[in-house]
Amino acid sequence: MYNRRRLENQRGERMSSIIKSEEVFAKVDPSQKILLLPQCLRPSETCPGKFTKQGLQCPDDCHETCIIRQLREVALEQGYRAVCIAAGGAMALRSIRTHNPKGILAVACEKELEMGLEGVEKMSQGGEEAPVVVVIPLLTDGCVETEVDVNRVVRAINLRPSDPAAQT
Repeated sequence: MYNRRRLENQRGERMSSIIKSEEVFAKVDPSQKILLLPQCLRPSETCPGKFTKQGLQCPDDCHETCIIRQLREVALEQGYRAVCIAAGGAMALRSIRTHNPKGILAVACEKELEMGLEGVEKMSQGGEEAPVVVVIPLLTDGCVETEVDVNRVVRAINLRPSDPAAQT
């Protein structure tokens, strides 16, 4: 399970400066945010999506009960710049480079979160300001049909500066 304190201790203060509170994330305009989701949330046997260099591409007729579809729709309705359904950390980092967001909401297992945060830190060492990153760990690990607290992700997607949920 993801443990912010452990990650901060392992990676030092530079890494902890990347992981921001939801209050800071809420201040970023949605058009400057991206949502990173792992492909392992999809129903592996029935998913009609196709993988491209940009990640899993969901068809318009994707089943309404698909968690990825639900989260993707909420983010796009809120005006997010992009949603990347990544097959791994390298693809997620490519999406970050492509879209150059000021805010990143990342859902992943601990291993991929650590790799992604290291990548974001390296990108920001070139003098650029690091994007605000909020991480939500998977409830179950495993690379196939994993789970996440959907309500927690939706709350994070919907955060606004005046939102009391952002004050925690």
